[in-house]
Amino acid sequence: MKPLLYYQAESFMIKRIFLILLIVLLAVGFFYFDLNHLLTLEGLKGSMAQFNDYKAESPLLIIGGFFLLYVVVTALSLPGAAILTLASGALFGLFQGLIIASFASSIGATLSFLASRYLLRDTIKQRFPERLAAIDAGVEKEGGFYLFTLRLVPVFPFFLINLLMGVTAIKSWTYYWVSQVGMLAGTFVFVNAGTQLAQIESLSGILSLNLILSFALLGIFPLIAKGILNVFKKRRVYKNYSKPKQFDRNMIVIGAGAGGLVTSYIAAAVKAKVTLIEAGEMGGDCLNYGCVPSKAVIKSAKIADQIRHGENYGLENASPQFSFKKVMARVHDVVAEIAPHDSVERYTDLGVDVVKGYAKLIDPWTVEIALNDGGTQTLTARTIVIATGARPFVPPLPGIEETGYVTSDTIWNKFAELDEAPKKLVVLGGGPIGSELAQSFARLGSNVTQIEMSERIMIKEDLEVSTFAHQALVESGVNILTSHQALRCEARDGKKYIVVKHNDTEIDIEYDELLCAVGRSARLTGYGLEDLGVETNRTIVTNEYLETLYPNIFAAGDIVGPYQFTHVAAHQGWYAAVNGLFGNLKKFKVDYRVIPWTTFIDPEVARVGLNEQDAIDKGIEYEITRFEFKELDRAITDSAAKGFIKVITPKGKDKILGVTIVSEHAGDLIAEFVLAMKHGLGLNKILGTIHSYPTWAEGNKYVAGEWKRDHAPQRVLSWLEKYHTWRRG
Repeated sequence: MKPLLYYQAESFMIKRIFLILLIVLLAVGFFYFDLNHLLTLEGLKGSMAQFNDYKAESPLLIIGGFFLLYVVVTALSLPGAAILTLASGALFGLFQGLIIASFASSIGATLSFLASRYLLRDTIKQRFPERLAAIDAGVEKEGGFYLFTLRLVPVFPFFLINLLMGVTAIKSWTYYWVSQVGMLAGTFVFVNAGTQLAQIESLSGILSLNLILSFALLGIFPLIAKGILNVFKKRRVYKNYSKPKQFDRNMIVIGAGAGGLVTSYIAAAVKAKVTLIEAGEMGGDCLNYGCVPSKAVIKSAKIADQIRHGENYGLENASPQFSFKKVMARVHDVVAEIAPHDSVERYTDLGVDVVKGYAKLIDPWTVEIALNDGGTQTLTARTIVIATGARPFVPPLPGIEETGYVTSDTIWNKFAELDEAPKKLVVLGGGPIGSELAQSFARLGSNVTQIEMSERIMIKEDLEVSTFAHQALVESGVNILTSHQALRCEARDGKKYIVVKHNDTEIDIEYDELLCAVGRSARLTGYGLEDLGVETNRTIVTNEYLETLYPNIFAAGDIVGPYQFTHVAAHQGWYAAVNGLFGNLKKFKVDYRVIPWTTFIDPEVARVGLNEQDAIDKGIEYEITRFEFKELDRAITDSAAKGFIKVITPKGKDKILGVTIVSEHAGDLIAEFVLAMKHGLGLNKILGTIHSYPTWAEGNKYVAGEWKRDHAPQRVLSWLEKYHTWRRG
């Protein structure tokens, strides 16, 4: 038997075809019965006497018929709506004609809008999901306002507005009443002109240049009104505060992580007077606790693993001889070597006033600083940017504080004190951080157990990617427990245990060290946000320009989201700086369309755009093109031929919707696809680009070649084969 969904889809298709046929028949009938001639200025003038006679005999019938005709003409987007508006004035007078024309045109426009939505929206949504999602987001916020502006200006064809707005997610009722109000001014002009029909020689006599300019000015009015409204909003927001007459700084930046560093650097580069406030280490979490130290330990762990598997390179397998203390000392040396890039001295030389201390907002323009060396300093600025980052989240498990734990922030100092790697290490969390560190410390000698509550690790990736990562970690010695829920921590007989539940059974797992890697939470408290009423919901709430409740207070980085990546924080830093300093002239919405990320397990997992599960969830018709690295010469020479490239494209097109790479150097290889997606370049462009041989980057060209081969024009190739056969004689 066929499933219910099949019959529902079949019924929907039949209804759609019936509606299309009905529209076509009505349109054909309109021209077949020569109604298009009737709905011209000459036809209207010639029929007025007859219409008046009919009206005198049956006024209600004429009103009803006229109303219905107007609705049908508007709904079908047929020519003649302007003539009907004139006719309503000529036949029924200004007041009655205005009511008839106003309601008939609005109802007809709404029917046209609904037909467009029914016939076109699903198709367009499948073909252009991301663009339509962005349009829908804008329409949800200000769709009524923009529709009102369009309705006021007759330069825009109303039938086109009906069709295009039907594709968006604007509510039907909103569309109706905004159209009713927005078209009223133009309807009044035409109805009033219709009362003087005898004097009208052409429609251009009504819609003169002066009248169009008047409507255009009327259309600009909502924009002016919006500006005035924003002024009142600002006054309401700032009403309890006194704005300084002059400011100490153009900009104050709180937090010297990636977001704050980029913001202050740009401000100084454009010669603004900027102060950067940081209580801790310059460079933020990425330099001191996250990206840099973790990559340093990942490298050491990888070398140790390669020594164990020397046979892969024609060498003898050996047990790596190393001092765990030296490995951890190298991690700190790497951090120290990179630290000058983000140092106080460097940013001072760049023109940034760096202040070490804890900042608190006193009012929307004033920051009080508790200096690290004692005392306080108070500064005012026209613009303030909050970039205070995030910290590791520690789950509130009973007993966890008593038994102790480390996070990705504290592990480096704690483990630096150890002479050897913890014998029994439990990693709580199966995301990128937990997976990276679980594999690394397993390779450095720890007996690692990784606990994940979900059904698989790296849950945001495709199933096959998660499975690949799972196998890679297992081969490195990690014991992975998925679908295990952590309940509590206990200390018994001098030993520490974490108690987990799996299939309604409690299991005790002994550990020497517990690493919590279950996510990060934004640093929101201690900066005076609560006192100012700045909205926080796990992160600081901002608009698309990174403005908070107060238009002069911006936020950037992990404290904002939606991606907690260093490169995204830096990306937001640019927008915070430019909008904060020049927003009175021009503001820019943050562009999140092409965001790459990499998980640095071995092999690496890199992604940009959609993965296969995303495409399925969004209902996109897609194709997958794959290239296996076992076919790449350089991967074979490096004995690292595991992994693949998977590209998501629309059916039949080379446009790149998303890419996932699993391989060595995946984080580097993804950059070419990021560039291509950012600038709208397809797989054909990548295929036509020369790549050095033998390199890992050739994999990008080969996957583009796979797509080209799958979409080769078979008919053309058949003709070419015949041509070459003919040429051979």
